[in-house]
Amino acid sequence: MKRKRNISIFCLHIVLLLGACVMMMPFVWMVLTSFKTVTEATSMNPFHFFPKELKWENYEKVIGENDFLRLYLNTFAMMAIRVGCAVLFSAMAAYAFARLKFPGRDFLFGLVLFQMMVPVQIFVIPQYLMIDKMGMRNTVFALVFPGLVSAFGTFLLRQFFMGLPKELEESARLDGCNIGQTFWRIMLPLTKSGLVALSIFTALFSFKDLMWPMIVNSNAGASTLSAALAKISSAYSVNYPELMAAAVLAIWPMLLLYIIFQRQFIEGIATSGGKL
Repeated sequence: MKRKRNISIFCLHIVLLLGACVMMMPFVWMVLTSFKTVTEATSMNPFHFFPKELKWENYEKVIGENDFLRLYLNTFAMMAIRVGCAVLFSAMAAYAFARLKFPGRDFLFGLVLFQMMVPVQIFVIPQYLMIDKMGMRNTVFALVFPGLVSAFGTFLLRQFFMGLPKELEESARLDGCNIGQTFWRIMLPLTKSGLVALSIFTALFSFKDLMWPMIVNSNAGASTLSAALAKISSAYSVNYPELMAAAVLAIWPMLLLYIIFQRQFIEGIATSGGKL
């Protein structure tokens, strides 16, 4: 029995290893292509998997034609502000919907659910008109604006607050805490796993957001990494090595963050029951 179990575990590891290799292939192909010439990248006969010579000129040209430092600052400023606002406002709204009783609570929460059901494209024109009326186009605030409040975050954290026992609130009130103190000191720290999950989802969605940055910011100095990649793709429609070099430069900060906070990423995804 022990031998059969070891064989089963070995076979399972082999299957997982093969799956990991398959998932890593696009990333490996992107990195290798970034060092190729255009001929090597597009030639099928003969097929070139590895570059004959590492062409660092692809990176030099992409960096010279794009201000990646500004793109990094814009992207991570957008991510940080969106995460902070989504966590703060969603937590307060979720606590109110989960633990407080007030007129119209169920109706208002139904509106939150309705926002989750409709496509986000419906809100693009009203949000753009609001930004335009405020004169905030081509700014970091314009990038942050759609993520100030998160309907998904409100729904997610509401589930966490509803799972907490009522005795905690009753004990806090007996100790003289008001609603705000009960929320900040007692209930909010107990939803740490939910806050981490929401932060992860918000950061990923912000990093991958393409449509809104391209619509609201036409100035290259206020662009993000995703929007810059889309413009590079249109500018170098046949120069795949330069496009792959730009993609490598765009994803390495997020990859580094994942390596550093890998445990928090896995715990947050597992706790929320979601997927990347």
